[in-house]
Amino acid sequence: MANSKRTLFLKRRLRVRNKLRKVNAGRARLSVHRSNKNISVQLIDDVNGVTLASASSLEKDLGMVGKNNVEAATKVGAAIAERAKKAGVTEAYFDRGGFLFHGKVKALADAAREGGLKI
Repeated sequence: MANSKRTLFLKRRLRVRNKLRKVNAGRARLSVHRSNKNISVQLIDDVNGVTLASASSLEKDLGMVGKNNVEAATKVGAAIAERAKKAGVTEAYFDRGGFLFHGKVKALADAAREGGLKI
């Protein structure tokens, strides 16, 4: 029986997240979600179960509403780095979920690194 794309994605997401959780205990998690129309990212403290900061291409002040391209991902990455500094977070680990580290996801991570967030 063949697995569906969704099932394979969910398995890959759990595999990535569990491996990262073992190595990076105590650090904040930078979690990325990419849909067909938007890209969003959250900085999560898993110990307390709290979202420390978030950014999305849905925000009007970023000027990328409804866009999901490399340029939008770069702006979202820069925004999350700035908000992480305000929240007092300098280090986080990058949780790509089930998405490949390529294209938009890579652009977001690079922009967050350039903004001063150590991931």
